[in-house]
Amino acid sequence: MMFKPYKLKVFCLLIMFVGIEGQAQSPSKHKGMMVTEFITSEILKENSVGLDLRRTIKIYLPPGYAKSGKSYPVVYYCHSIFHNPDKVLEERNLIGLLEESFDQKVLKELILVMADYSTTTTGSIYENTKTTGRWLDYTVDEVVPFIDSHYRTLAQPASRALVGDVMGGRGVFMLVMTHPEIFSVAYALNPVATALGVLPMPAYPKWDKIHDAKSFADLNDEPISQIFVTVSQAYLPNTTRPPFYCDFLMEKNEAGKFELHAEHAKKLMDGFMVSRQAEKYFENLSRLRALAFDWSRYDPIQDHVYGSQSLSRTLDSFGITHEAEEYRGVYWEENWKENGRFYTRVLPFLNRHLVFDFGR
Repeated sequence: MMFKPYKLKVFCLLIMFVGIEGQAQSPSKHKGMMVTEFITSEILKENSVGLDLRRTIKIYLPPGYAKSGKSYPVVYYCHSIFHNPDKVLEERNLIGLLEESFDQKVLKELILVMADYSTTTTGSIYENTKTTGRWLDYTVDEVVPFIDSHYRTLAQPASRALVGDVMGGRGVFMLVMTHPEIFSVAYALNPVATALGVLPMPAYPKWDKIHDAKSFADLNDEPISQIFVTVSQAYLPNTTRPPFYCDFLMEKNEAGKFELHAEHAKKLMDGFMVSRQAEKYFENLSRLRALAFDWSRYDPIQDHVYGSQSLSRTLDSFGITHEAEEYRGVYWEENWKENGRFYTRVLPFLNRHLVFDFGR
């Protein structure tokens, strides 16, 4: 039996909101310097979706960098799906808030790095897969070494942090869980895929359209279905099944009717849900200097709320020290405004927990 989609229009609206948080700030107003670098990835060559191997990295250098001669901590920002670093900088006052925090002594100066995780589909969901690319390996083995070799960084875990929002928040968890030897401070803003929520996962996409699609473009008017294709490519890869080279939660039976494939469901949820990965990597999580995440109480997708609450309980069950906060409102209104959560929560958190010199 095929599940009916739930609140699809609301979800589409939510996707649009991912890109309109905050206000744009002209780079000419920056006191620091924004640098654009390009690297050609060897790690991402193994993929089935035609990734552009020439990857962009945006690096923000603080006002004191040019003359101080000292080294700085680095914050790596993980953007969400349907997004890229240019859109983040255009649509959000991220750098303005960062520089205001320097001026007001909320945060000591640091370097901010935003690698481009956009793809030919919805974007990376921060996974390692032969189908859509080894994005965790790309970050750890290519992006971080490039930054450390080209800029004056404090090349130690205590001086590297991860910050990300929505699907990028999931990326924060995946990177810090799998690589505590690289990153030791992490803050995820309204992460998704934290744990199972209210509805079963197969209830959301339009499976008939997914199975009938001849290309990803055929799903342009169905963003939730696009997301489920991306997730399926990551956790149910099948190199013999074009055009998406993956299997799905819902498959057709001999009578041509859609039914849930339980084995596929378990495999996908074990890989995609942060809480299940946290059970696997709890020892790595216990090595962190600091971990925090938050979620908005009135997120239109209430699965995110229930999932984040569940994840916090899972972390408590394994004795993982963390900060977890549910706040009033919705994240696209609360995160990027003046004195919003990025400024009042994330930046002071980084200042408290990052190490700003060597040997600590």
